[in-house]
Amino acid sequence: MISLEFARSLYDDSDPVHDFDHVLRVLTLARRIGQAEGADMAVVETAVLLHDLGRADEDHLAHVHNAEVADHALESAERARAILARLDPPPAPAFVEAVTHAIAAHRFRSAVAPQTLEAKVVFDADKLDAIGAIGVARAFAYGGMTGQKLWGEVPPDYPGGGPQHTPYHEFVYKLSRIAERMQTETGRAIARERHAFMEAFFERLSREVHGED
Repeated sequence: MISLEFARSLYDDSDPVHDFDHVLRVLTLARRIGQAEGADMAVVETAVLLHDLGRADEDHLAHVHNAEVADHALESAERARAILARLDPPPAPAFVEAVTHAIAAHRFRSAVAPQTLEAKVVFDADKLDAIGAIGVARAFAYGGMTGQKLWGEVPPDYPGGGPQHTPYHEFVYKLSRIAERMQTETGRAIARERHAFMEAFFERLSREVHGED
C-alpha cells in the first residue's frame, strides 16, 4: 500500500540515529516479530514505514527549547492519517485506525499504550533498534552530534539529561530499561540477548576508562 520508495521520500536523512535506515531496520524486526506472533502484517508494515514522520519537528523543538515540547508519535500518527486519506482508493477506516494507533503508541515515553497486537509489534521492533550493538552505535552517534563526552560517572543524585549526559548515562537511564518493556514474547527473547550485550559492553568500557583492562 505504501511503497518503500514513497516512504523514503518522506524522511530527512540528516539524523543518522533516526534516518530511513532506522526505518528499514525496524521494518525487518517488525516482520520477524509480527510473523512469529500472527499479526496483521499490512497494518504493521504500513505503521513502521510512517512511524517517525514527526520526528524532525520534535527534535528541532526540543533543541530550541532545551526540552521535549512535542510528541513525535502523535504528530506522526496525524501525518500518516492524512497520507492514507489521499490514497486512491483510500483504505478502510478500521485499517487507518489500526495503523495510526500503532504509530501513536510506539514512543517509549508516550501517554498512549499499545493496545493491539500490531501496535505491540511496532513498539517492540522500534525499541529493539535502540538496544544491542546497534543501540550502542546509535547512542554514540547521537552523543557525537550533540557534543557529549564519551564517558561520565553517574552520581547518585543525577536526574538524567543536561550537559553531563553521555551514552553511558543513556544506557543507565533508558536503554537498560527497554528489555523489561517488551510487549511480545518474540520481542522479549530478542531483547534479552541485546540487553546482555549492552551490559557487557558498558562494563568493559568502564574498565578501560579506569585503566583496569
